[in-house]
Amino acid sequence: MEEPICPIDSSCQTQISALLSPPSTLQLQEYYNTLLSARHCSSITVKQDANFGKGVFAAMDFSDGDLVLRDQMLVGSQHSFNKIDCFVCSFCFRFIGSIELQIGRRLYLQGLRDSESHGCDVGSSSSLSKNFHEMDSSSEDEDQGTHQCGSGSSKDKIPLPEGVVESLMNGQLNLPFSKEFSLPPVVPCLGGCGEAYYCSTSCAEADWESSHSLLCTGERSDPAHREALLKFNKHANETNDIFILAAKAISSTILRYRKLKANCHEGKMKYDTSGDSNSYNASLLLEAWRPISMGHKRRWWDCVALPDDIDSSDEDSFRMQIKELAFKSLQLLKKAIFDKECEPLFSLDIYGHIIGMFEQNNLDLVVASPVEDYFLYIDDLKNPDKEEAEKITQPILDALGEDYSVCCQGTAFFPLQSCMNHSCSPNAKAFKRDEDRDGQATIIAVRPIRKGEEITISYVDEDLPFEERQASLADYGFRCRCPKCIEEEP
Repeated sequence: MEEPICPIDSSCQTQISALLSPPSTLQLQEYYNTLLSARHCSSITVKQDANFGKGVFAAMDFSDGDLVLRDQMLVGSQHSFNKIDCFVCSFCFRFIGSIELQIGRRLYLQGLRDSESHGCDVGSSSSLSKNFHEMDSSSEDEDQGTHQCGSGSSKDKIPLPEGVVESLMNGQLNLPFSKEFSLPPVVPCLGGCGEAYYCSTSCAEADWESSHSLLCTGERSDPAHREALLKFNKHANETNDIFILAAKAISSTILRYRKLKANCHEGKMKYDTSGDSNSYNASLLLEAWRPISMGHKRRWWDCVALPDDIDSSDEDSFRMQIKELAFKSLQLLKKAIFDKECEPLFSLDIYGHIIGMFEQNNLDLVVASPVEDYFLYIDDLKNPDKEEAEKITQPILDALGEDYSVCCQGTAFFPLQSCMNHSCSPNAKAFKRDEDRDGQATIIAVRPIRKGEEITISYVDEDLPFEERQASLADYGFRCRCPKCIEEEP
């Protein structure tokens, strides 16, 4: 197999090198101080360490169980296979609509899928996906439990009478006590794409301004642009939806660049314009790239873990196929949203580093479904209310099957959480509380943390034996020397 060659890697080599240069300690400190200030977060600080890189430190004392951080994502995306089961805001990932709409839509889409094929079509047309299974950015264990055709086999489900699903979707059928679980209304995409929906106008506008205006396939899009985007999306959904995240990262950088340039022209901000236009544009692009520059480390094909069923003798071939896959995705994206002034962003080197950032720094995006809460509420009712309610809800529960409720699942990059270093005996963990109903990362203290102490989380299951933990952590490019590993090392 010939190695893919991207002409932009050569023609924009100087600009690419500048984009991929690690930020200085001063730049890093200024960025995170500004970010923490903008988020009114005074409980933590981010510091650079010569040996361990970035780290998050407590700026106050925390008790066991205290909330340490709610981290808003830089970019995030719901997994394509999860969109049948969960109808969520495309920006903040809250469940939207109503309990009835959530259930009716899921049953309707599952019925459509089952009538069209007897198998899951996510990834079925990709020979690479067949050979190498899921090459997804979220954890392997979670994928094995969730990346499957639907949420339960159809033989375990009892179909509802004709018309019930439609009545649930159009609001003609109101389930008992569903008003106790009200959800935000459904707000359509500003471009009318029919793919993105939101919980509020503010979320719709924020997503449009941050990335979706370039990635929308609605009527406001140029027909050629829309066709190219549809091809890109199809390829991502059939191979690896991490490409959707990469597209959002590039789109958001382009839009930040355009906004910076407009502000300079309008005199809203000062920038050195003494050089030529190319240098001026390169400086603005570097500033627009700043949020990504804080997170990227290695190219995707260099850092992705070798699947268990791939022999080490085939590793070079595997990594070359990964690179070829990324190149194909990049070419499709370039046809859709290419901007000459931001040309370096469409180099394969940059694309590989963006995807690698998600591969090594992602946190699973998980939001609990209100459908589960609803059925648990019905189950906890006292008779006769319970008996009356279950006359309506039990057939629906039977139609949904054993896995009647599925969480929203996706992948996101969180700028502050990604700075947290690993420990096999961490003092904090990612944990969703009952009140956490959106896609933000939530970090909770698991023991008392003193002011000035580094806040650590575990990248792997800390209950695994020493050798298994070290093997898993090797994928992150380091050997753990935390107190627990030093104590347990043979």
